[in-house]
Amino acid sequence: MEIYGMVTGKAGKSGYGSASTAEDVTHSIDAKHLTAIITGGTSGIGLEAARVLGMRGAHVIIASRNTKAANDSKEMILQMYPNARIDCLQLDLSSIKSVRSFIHQFLALNVPLNILINNAGVMFCPFQLSEDGIESQFATNHIGHFLLTNLLLDKMKSSARESGIEGRIVNLSSIAHTYTYTEGIMFDYINDPDRYSEKKAYGQSKLANLLHSNALSRKLQEEGVNITINSVHPGLITTNLFRHSGLGMAVLKAMSFFLWKNIPQGAATTCYVALHPDLKDVTGKYFADCNVTTPSNFATDTSRLNQSPRR
Repeated sequence: MEIYGMVTGKAGKSGYGSASTAEDVTHSIDAKHLTAIITGGTSGIGLEAARVLGMRGAHVIIASRNTKAANDSKEMILQMYPNARIDCLQLDLSSIKSVRSFIHQFLALNVPLNILINNAGVMFCPFQLSEDGIESQFATNHIGHFLLTNLLLDKMKSSARESGIEGRIVNLSSIAHTYTYTEGIMFDYINDPDRYSEKKAYGQSKLANLLHSNALSRKLQEEGVNITINSVHPGLITTNLFRHSGLGMAVLKAMSFFLWKNIPQGAATTCYVALHPDLKDVTGKYFADCNVTTPSNFATDTSRLNQSPRR
């Protein structure tokens, strides 16, 4: 990502840039034949992505821990687009039990699955363990989405095979993946409160998202499966993710106000990667401002994929 392009909004090779909105990048796209799951589709860029995909005709399943917020989001979208197809299912990504329950509920709908947008996340949380005994940011941002994706793969494969339509998985990573621990992912000490850093733990989880995308992309290509998976950095956006941030973040935002996006701009890269026809067969890439960009060295280090955390 070039600072000049981020500040000016100048379009990159894709024809889009930091100033592009989710509606801009999906203009004239007909998604009526697609079914998409969006995790965390109740606020911020997740809600905007759900709205725009719904507007383009996709059948959207909002997966959220808060069922009231999900139903409120559904009603908001339906008020804007009465013919939109929106469903809501409960999903707490910090809970392995909840992820498995969601899979059961989704499969019971007996619908195809063409697009999976792993959008939900938590950020800069005080140290705590999930109900499964995993540090909460790693559990929610990575482990939950990793399990969700793996359990949905058979459905995505059959949907792609039967329809001939390319399946797409979009992992919401972040430029924060560059700000992690010295060793990248602290596999041996993920659950160690004494070594915990709120910001580095977030970066660690976002690095794990990228590594997951890259590894699964290679696997799907080897199998000859018609599914792509890519990672995106949505940009700097003021959303509920920053609820655990303090004065330091407020100061940072004031000093870098010219780099921050509004929510429609923040959802653009997600929607571009999920829907745009120019990205057919594009997989294993990292996108920012709707253009391919280069991640950190850690994100391309395949040796890190063969390790597992200690409890």
